[in-house]
Amino acid sequence: MQGGSKYDEKLLQNYVPLYVMLPLGVVTADNVFEGGEKLEKQLKDLRAAGIDGVMVDVWWGIIEAKGPKQYDWSAYRSLFELVNKCDLKIQAIMSFHQCGGNVGDVVYIPIPQWVRDIGETDPDIFYTNRSGNRNEEYLSLGVDHQPLFGGRTAIEMYSDYMKSFRENMADFLEAGQIIDIEVGCGAAGELRYPSYPETQGWVFPGIGEFQCYDKYLKAEFKEAAKNAGHPEWESPDDAGTYNDKPDSTEFFKQNGTYLTEKGKFFLTWYSNKLLMHGDDILDEANKAFVGCKVKLAAKVSGLHWWYKHHSHAAELTAGYYNLEDRDGYRPAARILSRHHAIMNFTCLEMRDSEQSAEAKSGPQELVQQVLSGAWREKIEVAGENALSRYDAEAYNQILLNVRPNGVNKCGPPKLRMFGVTYLRLYDELFEEKNFNLFKTFVRKMHADQDYCPDPSKYGHEIGPLERSNPPIPNDDIIDATTPMKPFPWNKQTDMPVDGAGQFGLLGGLINRIKSIFFK
Repeated sequence: MQGGSKYDEKLLQNYVPLYVMLPLGVVTADNVFEGGEKLEKQLKDLRAAGIDGVMVDVWWGIIEAKGPKQYDWSAYRSLFELVNKCDLKIQAIMSFHQCGGNVGDVVYIPIPQWVRDIGETDPDIFYTNRSGNRNEEYLSLGVDHQPLFGGRTAIEMYSDYMKSFRENMADFLEAGQIIDIEVGCGAAGELRYPSYPETQGWVFPGIGEFQCYDKYLKAEFKEAAKNAGHPEWESPDDAGTYNDKPDSTEFFKQNGTYLTEKGKFFLTWYSNKLLMHGDDILDEANKAFVGCKVKLAAKVSGLHWWYKHHSHAAELTAGYYNLEDRDGYRPAARILSRHHAIMNFTCLEMRDSEQSAEAKSGPQELVQQVLSGAWREKIEVAGENALSRYDAEAYNQILLNVRPNGVNKCGPPKLRMFGVTYLRLYDELFEEKNFNLFKTFVRKMHADQDYCPDPSKYGHEIGPLERSNPPIPNDDIIDATTPMKPFPWNKQTDMPVDGAGQFGLLGGLINRIKSIFFK
């Protein structure tokens, strides 16, 4: 018994903590935390509902806005103090990308102006598609090791930022209030290329475009092709445009370029560059936070459209070289394992039946593949919903993925996610009907147990972060591309928010009737 709470010790081993993502503009683009009574009340209401903590973007474009190494953490310290006052833990995202231009972005926070100024004279610091369109959302991984930023490389800028965060947030780290550092590795904070930017006209379910046509990445590919004995090879010119379908392109169509020696070489190079980018940033993150009682994490994007097409086109353009005979996600999990990092995956709430048939989406199979691969690599997996949802179907799908084989009443379940972050804190969440169901969702995440403030009680004790293991040989990365059958998933959760799982068809019918009359 703790603080008036009672636990079934065995059921508690099934507990999965739930965090809520704070609003994108909780600290303004001008580096002001307006806070206020409204946010405090919302945080206290969430705490009363049983959530374990919050996640928040810590924007590079806000903190280092005034100039190189001129960091101003004061607004975020005020925010963290309020979160701590409300007895909530903090997951902090090192957000090296622009806010604005992605699904759900409602504010605009660019990367620092002094970095963008360098792009005025050298626009190739930004990701570039074949048409020459630049994307200022995130620096191209082609400049990871180019000292173009006042003598610093991109990786060095990210490293200095994370070291400054550790120094300036030392009291929160030492007190165990900051428990998780998610390291931004690309657009939307995800380890991917910005292959489907709405700012350039992409709409769902377009295949997206490869983003390797800045001069730095073009030179790297030419060098790689030359070393492979094919100096004549160029990056693809037959992969279509953002809103094409796979079969309308030479690259992704049946027996298309992606299956040729040249296509395979390009896709291997393109995906490996992304993996090495994540590896380099996570190595710096590990150096910055080694010894702190925190978990490192990196986010992998849930590109579920065209998953059921032979080409997996949308995944390929984003840098995930995933096909029926090649696993594009287990190599990322293996890289994360070197740094003792968690994989954070999206689209946990989505079901195949909710997607349009033309998109050949497979969110359920994708989640099953990615989570299974990560667990086989012996790393922890966390997750998020991709879009805001307040309905039982979404919550039940998340609960299924959280414990794919259900609750074990005798101890730890066979499979269990490390945590879930719910997107996002909007006023709509606090509407009575929505919030009542959300509270039930929190309870089910916790396996019908009360909020537990001590993670060691459910097997989540966080020790000091250890230094990264040695670099993984390339042959071992290639070995991780071998497909493996995913773990089996139950058809539905045994802890539904609406009872549907317990009563089968009858429960589903009752739920549909409720949804009609109580909208």
